[in-house]
Amino acid sequence: MLTDKFGRPMHDLRISVTDRCNFRCPYCMPAEIYGEAYEFLPREDILTFEELTRLVGIFAELGIGKLRITGGEPLLRNDLPQLLNMLTDIPGIDDLTLTTNGYLLSQFAQELKDSGLDRITISLDSLDDEVFKAMNGRGFTTQRVLQAIQTASEVGLSPIKINCVVQKGVNDHTIVDLARHFKGTGHIVRYIEYMDVGNRNGWQSEHVVSADEIISRINAEMPLEAAESNYQGEVAARYRYKDGSGEIGLIASVTKPFCGDCTRVRLSTDGKIFTCLFASEGISLMDPIRAGASDEDLRYLITGIWSNRTDRYSEERASSPNEPGAPRKIEMYQIGG
Repeated sequence: MLTDKFGRPMHDLRISVTDRCNFRCPYCMPAEIYGEAYEFLPREDILTFEELTRLVGIFAELGIGKLRITGGEPLLRNDLPQLLNMLTDIPGIDDLTLTTNGYLLSQFAQELKDSGLDRITISLDSLDDEVFKAMNGRGFTTQRVLQAIQTASEVGLSPIKINCVVQKGVNDHTIVDLARHFKGTGHIVRYIEYMDVGNRNGWQSEHVVSADEIISRINAEMPLEAAESNYQGEVAARYRYKDGSGEIGLIASVTKPFCGDCTRVRLSTDGKIFTCLFASEGISLMDPIRAGASDEDLRYLITGIWSNRTDRYSEERASSPNEPGAPRKIEMYQIGG
């Protein structure tokens, strides 16, 4: 088993298949920066399906069993089901998932399922249309996302996880409504503390609503109890409704860092490997591939990167919350969440 300097195994690979997105969520890709004139990566600077499949095969040999396809918005990548078909044929990959904003999902859901996708995660920051419009930066209502959740359920992309990034004074007044709406449906709402991902979302610690506060608000109406993790390194802390009608999850990277169990590695759209969501720089795998590197060369490179990994950004942030001069970080739309 390949482990890093802290004994953490490499088990989960997140692949950003595009840096483009049809939303402009302020916490990820604010519209005032990523306007109509913003230049995203040209096609020649993006990993091809063949390059991705080759790399995933090598990662699988090194212990990767879980793949998550992200973006940007992954459904904007042309012929994505073709890539999924290619990935499902790789020995060792036993879980293939995708994270999407859901806006385009209804038209692709059946094809994604038929191509081998196991499960799906859909972002939905509020059921309140006015709040949702502001948070997606495009004025879209919740209608298409809610329809996408229904469609995904009907084709068997379940259990569906619904991600909600919680910001104080923005959507925190709607978190109980979201829990109430999906309670008893089999879908799992996961509340995510607002994180300082990237450099352009204006993050400040006072905008964070803690996981404990979120639990307290929901528990006041719908009693909860803590549940055990499903596996080592699970990101979300699980809580069950005491009446047996389902569960929710809490991702508390700010107030309860989980660096010690992190098993995730990320591959950016332009082929760089990142060993932390908050990393400043990645190491290119595209360059050696296109320079003629063998599989053994790539295996050696990836092994060296992970075995020397010492990332624990969230723990360090928690221990020195007011320390200035945080390093410049990769933007979330480039490596997925």
